[in-house]
Amino acid sequence: MGLFDFFKKKTPEYDVTNMNVHDLDVGFIFEYDLETWEVKEAYEYDWGANCFTREFKVSNGIETRYFSVEEEDDLELCWMEKVKLVQIDEDLQDELIKNQKPPKKLTVNSIKYFYEEVSTGYFQNGLKRDENSWEEYRCWDFEDKSGENMLSIEQWDDEVFEASIGKTVKAFEISNILPAEQKR
Repeated sequence: MGLFDFFKKKTPEYDVTNMNVHDLDVGFIFEYDLETWEVKEAYEYDWGANCFTREFKVSNGIETRYFSVEEEDDLELCWMEKVKLVQIDEDLQDELIKNQKPPKKLTVNSIKYFYEEVSTGYFQNGLKRDENSWEEYRCWDFEDKSGENMLSIEQWDDEVFEASIGKTVKAFEISNILPAEQKR
């Protein structure tokens, strides 16, 4: 190995003909719903019992969404957007602070969501990956009757909450995945 080879940045090698959602990382681009999206940030959630979720903040240049990839028993993919709690219910934050749990059902944009489960785990921003960057986190998940529409309420601190709405997607809906150095 020559002196200049030593200083070259090592980048992972990808088979661009065989990319899938497990390969996504910051800088990657892909197509979803006839639009091109770029991964801006990557996050990881540790739910315990060797269960992890990777989430990506993505942008098409106009909108920002969140795409999560979880494989516990089956591959679960969710396409979400952040919403304000008051868009769901103007009293929701007060209820969460007082009762430490959400109502059993919520309606947003004429879709009825039903409480599914609460999960407690740890969150890490993928750009800061070290053992001290994990934050404790609680998440209440809701689904509509079809199981296709999702609502998630996240608690980060005693009085800090965020919410997201979205839907499940199939792996084949995410296509033309390219690593950062392979952009078109």
